[in-house]
This record gives sequence, C-alpha cells and structure tokens, in this order.
Amino acid sequence: MTANIDTEQLYKDNVLGNYGLPPISFVRGRGVHLWDDQGNQYLDFCSGLAVTTLGHCHPALTAAIQKQAETLLHVSNLYRNEKQALLARKLNDKAGGNGKVFFCNSGAEANEGLLKLSRLYGQRKAGAEGKCIKVVCAEKAFHGRTFGGMSATPKPKVQNGFHPLVPGFVFAELNNLESFANAVDDETSAVFIETIQGEGGIHPCEVEFLQGLRKLCDEKGVLLLLDEVQCGIARTGVFFAFEHAGVKPDAIGMAKGLGSGVPVGAIWIHDEFADLFTPGTHATTFGGTPLICAAALATLETIEKENIIENVKLNGEYLINALDSLQNEMPESIVEVRGRGYLVGIQISGDNLALVKACRDKGLIVPPAEGNVVRFLPPLIATKTEIDAAIAIFKECLQEQMAQMKAEATA
Repeated sequence: MTANIDTEQLYKDNVLGNYGLPPISFVRGRGVHLWDDQGNQYLDFCSGLAVTTLGHCHPALTAAIQKQAETLLHVSNLYRNEKQALLARKLNDKAGGNGKVFFCNSGAEANEGLLKLSRLYGQRKAGAEGKCIKVVCAEKAFHGRTFGGMSATPKPKVQNGFHPLVPGFVFAELNNLESFANAVDDETSAVFIETIQGEGGIHPCEVEFLQGLRKLCDEKGVLLLLDEVQCGIARTGVFFAFEHAGVKPDAIGMAKGLGSGVPVGAIWIHDEFADLFTPGTHATTFGGTPLICAAALATLETIEKENIIENVKLNGEYLINALDSLQNEMPESIVEVRGRGYLVGIQISGDNLALVKACRDKGLIVPPAEGNVVRFLPPLIATKTEIDAAIAIFKECLQEQMAQMKAEATA
C-alpha cells in the first residue's frame, strides 16, 4: 500500500458514487476482525454482507488460492477443469443429488439464470397453447439489480429510473399461502422467493408455508425456485436454509458465502429441468474458473472439517436467545428479533442507520436492512465470546440512542 495515500479523495475523484462515500478504508482482516488505515480494530459482524464465511484470511482458503494462482488461473468454459467438476459434484450432493450445476460470478447472475430457466420451462409448459411467462415473487423481496432481478424486486428505490422493466412478475404476501395460491394461474411458470428475505429485513419463510408452497407448485405444475444467495452456505445452521422445512426446490440460486470472499455464484437445477439449458442458451466467461473453484472447494471442505455448521447451530441459538433477552430488557428500543443461525435481524424503534454508525464508532461493523433493521451477519467461525462482545457494544449504542431520543422528546 502506498504510504500516506488519500483514499477518500481518490474515491471522490474516481469511483462512481452509487454507494455514497464509504466512511472507512479497511486495509487488513484476520478471523472476525478488521483494521482500518488508522490502525483501529473492528469486530466484523457484517462479513462483507454474508460473504466471508470462514472469516478473514483463513489459512486453508489462503493456501488454496495461493496454490491455484501459481498453477492455473483461467481457461474458459470451452474446456474442462477439474476444480469446477469437483465443486459441481459437491454442490450437487449438498442439494440432494439428481441435478446439474452452472457457475457464474454473483448472486444477481445466479438469480438471472433462474429467471431464464423459468422462461424456458414456460415455453415447454405452454407448447402450442400460448405464452407462460408469469413468475410469482414475494412482497419485500430482493433478487438483485439486473433487469430480471429488479423486475422481481418490488422496491421503488431499486426500480426507479429503469422502466420499462421485464414483464410477467406479480407479487404475493410472504408466509400467506392463500395469497400465493391466488396469484398462480395457467400462465404461471414459476414461484421465485428467498427462503429468508435478507435485504427486506430478515423475514424467514415459515416451515408450513414453504411446505405448502412446494405442494402448490406440484399441483399447479410450476417451478419452485429458491434464492439462497444470502441465507445459504451454512449460514442458518444447515447448508441450505430450505432444509429447515424438509422441502426440495426445483432450482437454487447461491453465491455470497460460497467462496468466502472470492466472487462466485452458482445455480443448481434438478435433472428434470436441467436439459432446458442447451448449448448457446446461457454462458459466462469468468464463471467456474480454476482459481474461483479452488477457493469455493476450500470453503466447503473447511466447513466440513471444522464442524462449522455445528458451530452455527449452537452459537446461532445462543445469539438469538441473547438478543431476545436484550429485547425483554429494552422493549422500547427493540421491536422484534428475527432470523436463524448467523442471519439475524433486529428491528429497532430508532434510526437504524444512526445506530449502525454508532456501533461502527465503537468498533462493531453491522449492516442495515429495510424496515429499520440492523443485521448481525458474523463469520460462521464466530464464538460465544465474540457474540458477547458484539452484543455489549450494540446494547451500549442502543442505550445512548434511546437516551438521546428521550432528551429530544422533552426538549
């Protein structure tokens, strides 16, 4: 790193401002901690937005990347590479087998692949009878910022400025099976939802709802497509969040935690529908390169070797119980605690963006979400001690915020 570099000014002069001006320059990470360019240390309960599964610079991941980087980086998907085949087999096994995997670069691309699958399936289903392009999504959903993803995301802040969007999307109320049943008709090709809504404020699908949705899709002959971009890859104490309901979707979108920091997305499609993609119907230049697949393989192998799912099961319950106790202690500050494992949302009565900043100033990195929610998304290696430290900072910031709100109310 260049000495005395003015990163803030470089951002102002050269980086597109769609994120606003980032408030900190991070320069180093290790485990669950980050350090900025001023030497300040932070407890990272953002994980790069549910990405750094193994924490920062895990030795197994670093070694796998280094080894592959000095062997072979890229060849293109016109040729085989062993790492991609091995990773596909592992993901197929995680999904229950009887499927095929396609690799891309992000969650948005994975979701776009699922939407293309819905169109191909709709053509097969409609045949000579006509079009079948309707996709039923959930209110408060977020599926990315491609044109397909935006069209499946009923949020003005995401869609404004980009109309006309892709046609065919309708929306129903999450966890209301009747609402979804009323939205499905003869022109419907798929139901497409997040197993746990992330950006929308951490809203999990209830077990009975997801089971009912699977039955509804079977009865109506439509695909059940699950977006597991944020909630998948062991984050909720099972590998895929839909496992809590004991269902199996027709296709799955995944990304974020799959590479623990390297850009990788993937879709899994059941064999019954995988043949809808034929040569020329979909492609990617950088998806599934040897380097990316080596990192993702190391991530999945480390999850297994270090019993990380067990850690999330045990300490995820501890985290939610601790936050529930904090809500009981501070009911005027905390409206609700939602989520599973290490994917938790705390809906507060105050300003969530102000609280995120206050936590950051005291050394805790947490991201916001819609609906005045603060998310806890720690690396999956986080311990009870680190959870306690995060909650202590969070509590202190909540107390200060509430005191300020009361002072302003009486001023």
